[in-house]
Amino acid sequence: MFEKPIAAIATPVGYGGICVVRISGPNVFSVIDRVLSDKMDSVSERKNGTFFYSTIYDCETRETIDDALILVFHGPKSYTGEDTVEIQGHGGVIPAQRLLDAVLKAGAQLAAPGEFTKRSFLNGNMDLTQAEAVCDLIQSQTERAAAVAKCQLDGALGNKIHLMYDQIVDISSDLEHVLDFDEGDIANNFVLKTVQRIDALKFFIDDMISSWREGELLRQGVLIVLSGAPNAGKSSLLNALLQRNRAIVHNTPGTTRDIIEESYSLSGIPARLVDTAGLRDSDNAIECEGIKRAHALIDQADLNLLIIDRHEMDQQKIDSIIQFFNKNKLILVYNKSDLVQMQVLDLPANIPVVNISALNGDGLDYLKQTMKNHLGITDDFQTQPVIAQRHMEELRTTQNVLSEVLQLLKSDLADIVIAANYLREGSEALGRITGRIYSDDILDNIFGKFCVGK
Repeated sequence: MFEKPIAAIATPVGYGGICVVRISGPNVFSVIDRVLSDKMDSVSERKNGTFFYSTIYDCETRETIDDALILVFHGPKSYTGEDTVEIQGHGGVIPAQRLLDAVLKAGAQLAAPGEFTKRSFLNGNMDLTQAEAVCDLIQSQTERAAAVAKCQLDGALGNKIHLMYDQIVDISSDLEHVLDFDEGDIANNFVLKTVQRIDALKFFIDDMISSWREGELLRQGVLIVLSGAPNAGKSSLLNALLQRNRAIVHNTPGTTRDIIEESYSLSGIPARLVDTAGLRDSDNAIECEGIKRAHALIDQADLNLLIIDRHEMDQQKIDSIIQFFNKNKLILVYNKSDLVQMQVLDLPANIPVVNISALNGDGLDYLKQTMKNHLGITDDFQTQPVIAQRHMEELRTTQNVLSEVLQLLKSDLADIVIAANYLREGSEALGRITGRIYSDDILDNIFGKFCVGK
């Protein structure tokens, strides 16, 4: 299938203890033999999964490149399903590049992004849902995201899709088989049982589609923006949520002039917490630029926390600030609840309001719960597979097909031929999820998101 072995640096570029150069494909052992000592036996004679130590040379100049450990895998018992060798040399940008250059000179070609995993899929070592899970696992930012990705990598999602695929194929085959009989020979309850089987499938698909929101949150994360008037307590709240002094807190208005962003985990969902400049009219050019950036982030946010100092806020001020926000993405945070409350403000009833004290931590747990409720985040830490956008689109295609088939079966037996054809469309949609059916466009879209070396 492939003419040349591929090679790439499989460890992050930068300073480190070791670097790994991975080589996989046809004639890989010939390539590695060219960069080793002439006195050594061929690497192909080494046992599967074993290490050995060697010096790596430039095959043209015989210059010493590095001392390294060599790990050998014989296909199909390797990640790619092909003969594979990994060179583990000294870490660092230059040592890693020198090792890779030596391997490329010896006859390998530079791997494209995700090409090792793509070969694993094409060689039948994994389906497309597992390949996507590899990328999700590498990019996971929280324990919850990593656990869900590992569950999918182990085949949990793919197994469910394969099961549905087989069931649709079975139903289609039964419908086509019925066409060989006269209408009077068809069992009275055949259509009823077929309808029940399809209803069960639709229910199963509905359940899977409902996991899309959690999947998007785990993969994409959320942007949570803290905004409000100067001295409302935005930076204090950021520090309280992070449980460390990340932002400077001072009673001088306009202390925060630029964007301060930090990673945050909200029940295992990765979030970007952003502290912004105080919203007010200002003649200071630097502060005005910070306020401009604050408004831009408010528009982009998945959730806005508008922090309000009840002792400095009146109805006119809150009305002037709240107009800049999408009310569906807004939580009002009344800060300094440890002090005596002031006037009652008239606010839209559909906007959640939380009283906190960023100074002593009162109300923070309730605020976190309100944030989770607003974003649709559950506290259930279940490592169940969750679908991505691509999966959802194909599942909805299948769902629509099944709805069409149900209408046909309930109307006239003469429509069985059309129903069977529809079911084939549904099975093809499921097949595209797992890779039973694929195109170059699908593969390019999936593996183009990978890093080189994986």
